[in-house]
Amino acid sequence: MHDIRAVRSDPVGFDAALARRGLAPVSSDLLAQDADRRAALTALQEKQARRNALAREVGQGRRSGVDTSVLEAEATALRDDMEALEKRVPVLDEAIRRVLESLPNVLDPAVPDGPDETANVVLKQHGEPRDLGFQPKQHFELGEALGMMDFAAAAKIAGARFVVLRGPLARLERALGQFMIDLHTREHGYTEYVVPSLVNDATAYGTDKLPKFADTLFQTTDGRWLIPTAEVPLTALVMGDILAEKDLPMRVTALTDCFRSEAGAAGRDTRGMLRQHQFRKVEMVSIVHPDRSADEHERMTLCAEKVLTLLEVPFRRVVLASGDTGFGAAKTYDLEAWLPGQQTWREISSCSNTRDFQARRMNARFRSADGKTVAHLHTLNGSGVALGRALIAVLENHQQADGSILIPEVVWPYMGGIERIARD
Repeated sequence: MHDIRAVRSDPVGFDAALARRGLAPVSSDLLAQDADRRAALTALQEKQARRNALAREVGQGRRSGVDTSVLEAEATALRDDMEALEKRVPVLDEAIRRVLESLPNVLDPAVPDGPDETANVVLKQHGEPRDLGFQPKQHFELGEALGMMDFAAAAKIAGARFVVLRGPLARLERALGQFMIDLHTREHGYTEYVVPSLVNDATAYGTDKLPKFADTLFQTTDGRWLIPTAEVPLTALVMGDILAEKDLPMRVTALTDCFRSEAGAAGRDTRGMLRQHQFRKVEMVSIVHPDRSADEHERMTLCAEKVLTLLEVPFRRVVLASGDTGFGAAKTYDLEAWLPGQQTWREISSCSNTRDFQARRMNARFRSADGKTVAHLHTLNGSGVALGRALIAVLENHQQADGSILIPEVVWPYMGGIERIARD
């Protein structure tokens, strides 16, 4: 969410920021509406002052026996004018708010310009894709051959874009989540939360999912929304709050189910588990001082990288281009895992700095240590990581020629002694 004062102070710069995302300028229309609103407020204040003065004059006139009918007529006219202005100001407020809430975040200057993912820039790579010595299979081929990944059963139960996991493969998915949560809480300083999977309009709006992304969410019959990621409830923990500076940074994490309608994804990744309506994910959220958010972005991304390093999955860090950066993000790093079955890199984690974009929508603030300043917080979110995609990466990178899967050593403590998954 943007502050109209930012548009007033630098309309050319504001439009230039929108142009980086391929959007047309809006400052001229916004400032015209803002001028109308401020003129209406000024007129309302002036008429209120005049009406107060008239009330005093009428009172004095009546006590002196003077005819006050002209003054009373003026007061009546003023009342009608004020009622019209009192109705007009909220309409103008709402019109400005609707425009501001529809505009994406201002991009960090370091974000590369480009229309889409083809302009993303690889910053570094960890590990090399291994020559497995045989023709690698994709995760769904491996899972189905093991008899532990069933898309037909899921389609019977729920429809397309769901999966049923069985036995050791189901345990591996659970183990991956426990490993990630333990890593982030024990080593990375995050506090674990259990949060609702259903949120209200205010929460979805404050975390920039409404109104723009309503068609990508599932809504219940009572008007609540199923969360697309734990970012939504975790970030909203500070909605409407004023935190003490000494309590920053606030780092929280949760392992939750996530639900996405995948609107607009027709025909994309229809095989396998890459794009599901329901999946599980470990999410990291940081609530920080504005001066610390850039450093926190680097720290958070390193936390996600540690997961992949320990799982022995080759990955690379990519900074998203202007045309590929999400609506609420000022800057995003994607981590892309190497998938031998597809012979390509696929996103497995996304870490974003939204700066004060969400905090303004949520009215989430902090009070400076000296008590003199109250300002908006900065919020960051990142996958730490998605269990389904981590499972895919482990299956494909640790597959053996006989179709079995070697389990990364870091996950052994969560597998009850199972170190290899093979067909029953």
